[in-house]
Amino acid sequence: MKKKNDKNSDIEVVITEEDGTQKKQNSANSIVSVEQILPNKLHIIPISGRPIFPGIFTPLMVSSGEDVKAVDESYNDDGFLGIIMTKTDDEAPGASNLYEIGTVARIIKKINLPDGGINIFISTIKRFKIRKVLNNKNPILATVEYLDDEEDSTFEVKALTRALVSEMKEISDNNPMFSEEMRLNMVNIDKPGKVADFVASILNVEKEDQQRVLETINVRQRLEQVLVFIKKEQELLRIQKKIQTELNEKIEKNQREYFLREELKSIQEELGTDSHGNQNDYTKFKEKIESLKFEGEIKETVESELAKFNLMEPNSSEYIVTRNYLELVCALPWKTDEIEDFNLENAKKILERDHYGLEDVKKRIMEYLAVRKLKKDNKGSILLLVGPPGVGKTSVGHSIANAMNKKFYRFSVGGMHDEAEIKGHRRTYIGAMSGKIIQGLKITKSKSPVFMIDEIDKMGTSHNGDPASALLEVLDPEQNVSFRDNYLDLPFDVSNVFFILTANTLDSIPGPLLDRAEVISLSGYIDQEKIQIAKKYLIPKNLEKNGLKKNQIKYTNASLVKIAEEYAREAGVRNFEKCIDKVNRKIITKMLSEAKPDTTKVFTIDSPDLAEYLGKPVFDESEIKKASKPGTAIGLAWTSMGGDTLLLEAISFPGKGELQLTGQMGDVMKESAQIAFNYVKQYVEEKGIKDSEWFEKNTIHLHIPEGATPKDGPSAGITMATTFLSLLSGKTIKKNLAMTGELSLTGQVLPIGGLREKTVAARRNKIKTIIIPKANLRDLDEIPDHVKAGIKFISVTDVREVLNMVF
Repeated sequence: MKKKNDKNSDIEVVITEEDGTQKKQNSANSIVSVEQILPNKLHIIPISGRPIFPGIFTPLMVSSGEDVKAVDESYNDDGFLGIIMTKTDDEAPGASNLYEIGTVARIIKKINLPDGGINIFISTIKRFKIRKVLNNKNPILATVEYLDDEEDSTFEVKALTRALVSEMKEISDNNPMFSEEMRLNMVNIDKPGKVADFVASILNVEKEDQQRVLETINVRQRLEQVLVFIKKEQELLRIQKKIQTELNEKIEKNQREYFLREELKSIQEELGTDSHGNQNDYTKFKEKIESLKFEGEIKETVESELAKFNLMEPNSSEYIVTRNYLELVCALPWKTDEIEDFNLENAKKILERDHYGLEDVKKRIMEYLAVRKLKKDNKGSILLLVGPPGVGKTSVGHSIANAMNKKFYRFSVGGMHDEAEIKGHRRTYIGAMSGKIIQGLKITKSKSPVFMIDEIDKMGTSHNGDPASALLEVLDPEQNVSFRDNYLDLPFDVSNVFFILTANTLDSIPGPLLDRAEVISLSGYIDQEKIQIAKKYLIPKNLEKNGLKKNQIKYTNASLVKIAEEYAREAGVRNFEKCIDKVNRKIITKMLSEAKPDTTKVFTIDSPDLAEYLGKPVFDESEIKKASKPGTAIGLAWTSMGGDTLLLEAISFPGKGELQLTGQMGDVMKESAQIAFNYVKQYVEEKGIKDSEWFEKNTIHLHIPEGATPKDGPSAGITMATTFLSLLSGKTIKKNLAMTGELSLTGQVLPIGGLREKTVAARRNKIKTIIIPKANLRDLDEIPDHVKAGIKFISVTDVREVLNMVF
């Protein structure tokens, strides 16, 4: 095509017919459409986005150097370009990577860009199909064939067109992405094929689907394809609208709830209540603290904690810590209890009812109660009950609380090695808590309860501190008026608490702690006492425990004596109770195993029946310790398990004159053995029993049986001396004789402790005569007559008296 722009001459246009022939026509005589002057050769511009449909005016960015060259050539020649979509997104696609059908476009305007690319505005005209590629690589040049729409002037096409316009109008109304210009363009389009092209170009569908629409020449089929896409778009818009509506409703609901909740919170803060109409934590704490009328340091600290609590978020960890602290403060008994008023006669009846024997213990307790009643003072006292297991230390504490009409709280410190158990943890972490003392006051809700602290002789120490030292502040009457728990960190008066401590032995209790308590010893029971305890307490209690009626199982005196002597010989009655429980269980099993069980049947247990229920005796006559040979003697000892008898044995054999000691003796007992040996060595040389050469050529071995049991204490001196003299003289000591007393190097017999417990042990071992230091005669008055009955006590001041009378 050639153009002449001479304004004095007409424009001559060369028209290429469909058969390839050309003819000239003067533009002055006729109007030629742009479709009639389309070239049969086109520069192809590949695009990787979406295909461009005919009838569109759109900008196009061209950045590739080859494509820019093709655009320049086309713009300078006839202004026509071929636009075809690529099959893949290659940076430099070849002709083989192009679809066959594209759109021819006319360049309206070209703008050069600073980066070397160009921006062109094109007006797309018509579909074309590549017939032959003239240049396979960029810039691509090809001969093309232009495609006309296959139109059917049927009512079906018209109906499809109207349906398409109507459905598209619904989409455009609900989608803000469609501009008013798009709606006008859609209305002004007259041909159905162009309507389908325009709608397909603005729908949000896959580019492959748009390419299929571009390749569809039949207008009816094209309309049907686009209608399917519109239906899918409508469904997508419907779901999107539903989601948006639900989201908006949810947001509106949440906003409304938030505002209502904030409004309710403000109302609750004004009223001082929670969501259920109850007082909130801050209001409750404030009212309680005001009612307690604190003063000084306590008032300042508690009000400061309360003010901080009011500013904290309920979901924070500090809120829980502070809340627990304020709960503890409000729960403690800050106010002093009323002056105690109890009846001494009633207290005495309670002690007599709950315990058999223990007369000296009851007397001491009654003395305490009498003084407290006279003074009308709540200031606490500290009792230390010392005795072997099973003698009733804990039950005595219960009885004291009942006699005084006071709350009772018990905890054990056996094995405790962390002082925080007594004084609490510091409030530096969520798991912090107060110590046992403050916890007990919180539980009892009384400022003057009875506290029983068990097993204080079994406390330990570790890197966490010394609990025994922590107890000093609690028990010291000069300090406990302002006891300060680490968790509470406020002074609290615990001087009104009546502390009762228990222990099995005094040896392992620290001196400062022992000094603050009044010691009351509970020695073991003799057989007669055990029998009475069994009749009055153990048997009725166990019958009820096992579901039996009163007196349904009867025990004869002989059976109870046999249990005490052959099955439960310890100082307490715990094993005695276990034996009774074992008998009762076996009787119940036997009763219910019968074909027709009779649950009302009465049983009587005599001593011969015990072998069936309890098996063979644990102790027999062979267990009774006897000094039946030379070189043996019986001593009395006091242990944490109560009194006990010790059989000392000695032998001699050729050696170097040494003294060998075995039997787990402690340092004190080893020193006693050496003193006794040296004294007897001097004594026998003086009496002419042995000479010094004999000692130089022989070794003496002293042993205390039950070698696995540690033994120590200054009370076996005269027993060891008697053992050595018996060995060296070849004489046997008198039957049923035992002794206790410490020996000095000059032969003096020194006083000992635990005479009551040792007497009980001697009685259990059928001892008839006991040699004691003369200084211990005063202790005989404290031993009940029924314990001393049948036993002869001989007091001595010098070991020579012992050595002269034992053989």
